[in-house]
Amino acid sequence: MAESAADGAVELAARRLERALAVLEQRIARRISQASDGAGSALDEDRAQLATALDKSRARERELAEAGAAASAALADAIAQIKAALGAPKGV
Repeated sequence: MAESAADGAVELAARRLERALAVLEQRIARRISQASDGAGSALDEDRAQLATALDKSRARERELAEAGAAASAALADAIAQIKAALGAPKGV
């Protein structure tokens, strides 16, 4: 009878341990899920900010290229006018 009481106590303790482990596993899974959800939204925000910065940089690059082309055209026109004023032949 003492053995069966001890066996019963061991079985009860084993079941309690199994339930505690199951609860622990559920809590760990929930924490991992919550951490993953937060990381995904942070990455999305970073990606959106980077995309916005890239768009602004590309727009600025276009503006600078246009300004450079306008400056080059103005310089070429000024050179042509100076040559004409000095009486230099065209195309030189």
